[in-house]
Amino acid sequence: MIEVRELSRSYGDLKAVDRVSFEVGHGEIVGLLGHNGAGKTTIMKMLTGYLEPSDGEILIDGLDIAAKRRAIQRRIGYLPENCPLYPEMTVIDYLEYRAALQGVAPAERPVAIREAIARTALETKATQPIATLSRGFRQRVGVAQAILHHPALLILDEPTNGLDPSQIEHMRSLIADLAETATLLISTHILQEVEAVCDRVLILRAGHLALDAPLADLRATRRLLVTLDRPPAEAAERLGALAGVSACAPLGDGGGAGRWRYLLETADPDVTAPLVARSVAEADWSLYGLQREGQNLESLFREVNASPEAAHV
Repeated sequence: MIEVRELSRSYGDLKAVDRVSFEVGHGEIVGLLGHNGAGKTTIMKMLTGYLEPSDGEILIDGLDIAAKRRAIQRRIGYLPENCPLYPEMTVIDYLEYRAALQGVAPAERPVAIREAIARTALETKATQPIATLSRGFRQRVGVAQAILHHPALLILDEPTNGLDPSQIEHMRSLIADLAETATLLISTHILQEVEAVCDRVLILRAGHLALDAPLADLRATRRLLVTLDRPPAEAAERLGALAGVSACAPLGDGGGAGRWRYLLETADPDVTAPLVARSVAEADWSLYGLQREGQNLESLFREVNASPEAAHV
């Protein structure tokens, strides 16, 4: 669906995006993360054709954006971070205007507008001037205009910005529904939203692509958490000697009197876990917990941005 090859963008001496390459397949929901100034918005503007790259290529559905910009833009729904709305227009009038700009045929506009309003839960606000809407409802209007023409690619910059918890839940459901027929690229500062809705994450750092990986792979670390009734010296001697275990480090209190937690470094947790359980049983120790260590996106994001050697992959 999306192919980005060695994409760069400079503003004078400032290199906002530096040789970024990635691909996004049809139906994927990909999160684009990075600190302010990392290059997220610049990449989105280049993908939508609103900003020309200094170097590199962008292909969408096999079309080169440099040669087929208008054709590509008809396939894209775009929600910018600060969606430009006309406060004096009603929601319906604004969506009618946007449908015309998107090339929706006049006869098809009523159905398209009704569907967009229903999918974004704007029924009660449809006839109200945009100026009277709260920030959360204005954000929904921005999403509605982005999906009017049933785009094959949706690029959403901060889609949950200004939404309350119930509206966020509705947005998550809408994103999952949209992914059945479209590809989604989502930029947000809320890492929990990426974990909740995305299949894959791209992390930008200072204009470079620092990480590109499926979220499932990031969560599946190669470490085991073990909770035992044995003190560190005794546990480390036994567990550290098991095949496939390269290190055994105590983590402190295991959640109860006389319990300790240990972190095992291992090449393959699925192979090592049964060996740990068997060894503990043979030693007649009590095993209170044995699980693969989980890693959340927040800790990974912090690690990528803190490491000066973060790989550009």
